[in-house]
Amino acid sequence: MLPPIEKINLVDEILASLVRPDREIDALWSIEAENRLEAYRAGQMKSIPLEQSHFQIPTP
Repeated sequence: MLPPIEKINLVDEILASLVRPDREIDALWSIEAENRLEAYRAGQMKSIPLEQSHFQIPTP
């Protein structure tokens, strides 16, 4: 039986092998974030307080 720390390390390694970054998706999200920031700074997009935004997220 493995000690707890070795179990944790093993699980971390398994998860890391399953979840690989997708560079294309990361690049697309980066562009989207830049576009949204630019729109916000240009006054084309409004922001709302974090506390208020939680009420706008649909729940199942």
